[in-house]
Amino acid sequence: MMTNPHPLRAKVRIVLVETSHPGNIGAAARAMKNMGLDRLYLVQPVDYPNEKAVFRSASASDVLDQVVVCASLQEAISDCSLVLGTSARQRRIPWPLVTPKEAAIKITEHGAGAGDIAIVFGRESKGLKNEELQQCQYHVNIPTSEAYSSLNLAMAVQVLSYELFCASEAATPERVWDQLPATNTDLEHFFGHLETTLAEVGFHDPDNPRQLLTRLRRLFLRIEPDQMEISILRGFLKAVNDATRRQS
Repeated sequence: MMTNPHPLRAKVRIVLVETSHPGNIGAAARAMKNMGLDRLYLVQPVDYPNEKAVFRSASASDVLDQVVVCASLQEAISDCSLVLGTSARQRRIPWPLVTPKEAAIKITEHGAGAGDIAIVFGRESKGLKNEELQQCQYHVNIPTSEAYSSLNLAMAVQVLSYELFCASEAATPERVWDQLPATNTDLEHFFGHLETTLAEVGFHDPDNPRQLLTRLRRLFLRIEPDQMEISILRGFLKAVNDATRRQS
C-alpha cells in the first residue's frame, strides 16, 4: 500500500477485463505503481493468481496483494460515478471519444469527492465488447502510428496512468457537486426502467430495437446525471407507468 496517496488517484481503479496472460496483469500493476495508482480490479482473469504476475510486477507486488477479482464488469464498476473504457476503433454509433490527456482532464474535473472512477481495459486480443463500452461515459483512444498500432496491455495502462499522474499533479479545479453523481448501478437501474416504460407505452419494440436504446444510453451518460436527477427521472417514469396502467 502506498503511503499518503494523492486524494484523486486514490479514487481511481484500473479494471482489466478477461486478461489472458498473468504476466500482463503483473506488468500493469508495475505501470500503475509507477504513477501512484494501486487499485486494480480483474474481471474474470483467465489465469490468476499466478506467480508469473508476481514476477512481472517487480516491486509492485503490494498492488497485486490487494487485487479485487470480479465476476463481471458490472460488479467491478457498480459504485463508480465515472467510467472510461479504452477502445481502439470508433463504433457504429459514435460515443464521446477522448485522448488519454483529455481523459485525465475529465477525471480531474470530476474530482476526488464525486465517487470512484474506473478506467477499463479490454481483452488483449479483441478489447471491450460493445455492450461493455456502452456502460462507459467516455471512450479513450490512444493515438499510434498507422504503421504499427498494436499496444501491449501494460503499455496502454502506462499511458493512461502517466497522463492521470500529470493532470492530478497540476492545480486543476474540481467540479463542485450539490449532489453526488449517479453511480453505474443507479444508471443501469434507470436504463432498465426506461426500457420497460418505453415498451409499455408502445414507443419501443423489444423485438426490433434498432438503435433507440443505445442512443438514449449515450445521451444520459453524456450529461453525467447526479443521484437526485436520476431519482427525478425514475419518479417521472413511475408516474408514466401508473398512468398507463390506469388506462388499461
